[in-house]
Amino acid sequence: MAENKNQTAKAVKPKKVKIKLPLTRTEKDDVYVGLNGKSYLIKRGVEVEVPLGVAKILERKEKMLSIAMEYEAQAAAPLEELAKQ
Repeated sequence: MAENKNQTAKAVKPKKVKIKLPLTRTEKDDVYVGLNGKSYLIKRGVEVEVPLGVAKILERKEKMLSIAMEYEAQAAAPLEELAKQ
């Protein structure tokens, strides 16, 4: 029983992955990510090692941005039709 207690008391290190955020003409700023009370400032254009959770947050951010842009395009279509008339 004491052995299990010691195993759970040890800090479990999160799995790390390597990522590289693109550096573009419009996106040059570093990216801030917060996860479980820790802050990460990720530099664009440089390969860095981050916890898997941080990589997933960035992946979801891109997915949500894509969905938002698609929604905006659909919402603007009727207005463009009205402008043509």
